[in-house]
Amino acid sequence: MRNLSKVPVTVVTGFLGAGKTTLISHLIRHANGRRLAVVVNEFGTLGVDGAILEHCAIPDCPAENIVELANGCICCTVADDFIPTIERLLALEPRPDHILIETSGLALPKPLLRAFDWPAIRSRVTVDGVIALADAEAVAAGRFAPDPAAVAAQRAADDEVEHDTPLAEVFEDQLACADVVLLTKADLAGADAVTAARAIVLAEAPRPVPIVALVDGAIDPGVILGLGAAAEDDLAARPSHHDGFDDHEHDDFDSLVHELGEIDDPAVLSARLAALARDRDVLRVKGYAAVRGKPMRLLVQAVGARVRTSYDRPWRADELRRTRLVVIAERGRVDAASVGAALAG
Repeated sequence: MRNLSKVPVTVVTGFLGAGKTTLISHLIRHANGRRLAVVVNEFGTLGVDGAILEHCAIPDCPAENIVELANGCICCTVADDFIPTIERLLALEPRPDHILIETSGLALPKPLLRAFDWPAIRSRVTVDGVIALADAEAVAAGRFAPDPAAVAAQRAADDEVEHDTPLAEVFEDQLACADVVLLTKADLAGADAVTAARAIVLAEAPRPVPIVALVDGAIDPGVILGLGAAAEDDLAARPSHHDGFDDHEHDDFDSLVHELGEIDDPAVLSARLAALARDRDVLRVKGYAAVRGKPMRLLVQAVGARVRTSYDRPWRADELRRTRLVVIAERGRVDAASVGAALAG
């Protein structure tokens, strides 16, 4: 009963490009009378997801209820960023009925759950549930590790090898913290890949959790909101590779912003981004492009070699028409020169 006066918080986690922003956009549009607030955490200095969500703002989730925290994982900057942000949202009038937190694709959810025990907020909010998203096609293909076969062979040959690659650890920590796992982009993956991904999740999850396949983030909010998990009081059931450490770093990954002027052909840009992913193992690219002769801004979203583009809104008169892209890869795989050369053709 003590949680009835607390504002419920849903943590949405998942690897890069799994569809977290798409899911939250759906929840905003189908709030069913709930007054929502959203915290979006970006890895890198160029915020993209927050702007996408603000474009979806409706009376149940007005723009002032959407907060973006860029250039830093919120689970690593609790005192400076996360706690003040939650306090700001709780001070809104009227107070939100439910808060959604979209973590960066590289975030470990368990350190964030620990933050809910901070004195400033622990009597005012509760973690209603942790929702982990996983791209069904990517999981089925084992893309959370650069070379799963090589890693497995090395582990089998050497009893001293006890750790996975960084991508696998992120994936496993997100699953271990989850109350529900959503297998996204089921239409692109196909039935066989969804079945394979489901088997992988079942094998990796430390406890039984519901697994739901979905397309374009479409799900009944009642399936994932209102779980009443009080996850901050259930940390022992959510094991992490980083248990026993005071904090964690994201030194396994590099993020850089690449700027261009106007481009002539979105198809050429998409092809170059796909080649960059194949040649340099780029994990994620997101941002905006200015297309010469087009009044609309082009939204760019890439997960590996899969690139999607769409025009999201007109360029404002006070904006500089330019192309800005966030590029994320494992450390040492990209640098400004190599990205610039790849995108210049």
